[in-house]
Amino acid sequence: MSALTVDPASAQGHEWDDLVRIREETDAPEGCKVEIIEGIVTVAPPPANSHNHIADLIQRRLYSVIPEDWGIYQTLGVAVPSKDGLYIPDLVVAPRAVLSEPGNFIPAAAAELVVEITSKANGNHDRIQKVAGYAQAGVPLYLLIDPWHSGRPTATLLAEPADGTYRILSSVEYGGKLTLPDPFDLELDTGTFPVG
Repeated sequence: MSALTVDPASAQGHEWDDLVRIREETDAPEGCKVEIIEGIVTVAPPPANSHNHIADLIQRRLYSVIPEDWGIYQTLGVAVPSKDGLYIPDLVVAPRAVLSEPGNFIPAAAAELVVEITSKANGNHDRIQKVAGYAQAGVPLYLLIDPWHSGRPTATLLAEPADGTYRILSSVEYGGKLTLPDPFDLELDTGTFPVG
């Protein structure tokens, strides 16, 4: 992963606009993910096949329970300007109506669920910085799929954001089952997730 450092001052007003402009002008190879994480524009390589497999398994299950006027998006940016962040979660569940505005990202607070699947090289972004960003934005549910967690692949569901932190609702090692609460009421069997 490469990073382009931008003015370390908190991105407020014009500085936020500059960060977004730099992100949009970053010439990254096709399939790479260009995000802003704590004021730094980052470029991550395309995910591994196992990563995409997990995203597909979760997405297929989610389609069976979401309302007709919601969508599941794989390349949608979610903005958290207060944390100098513009993330591209592996999956975002949000009402379709929030995509009516022009651009290529939505306010993170408009998401109902974000799913991040860690990669070996940059898992701490998903485990630390993005947890804080999503919580501060008030995203109700954050599902962290972590095949690289201390040698024990895990799935962790975080909820009830308050004061920039989440409460852990459930954490299971691969093989266990994890239940997404209302409005999803969905049990995920992590035993079907590939490792690595």
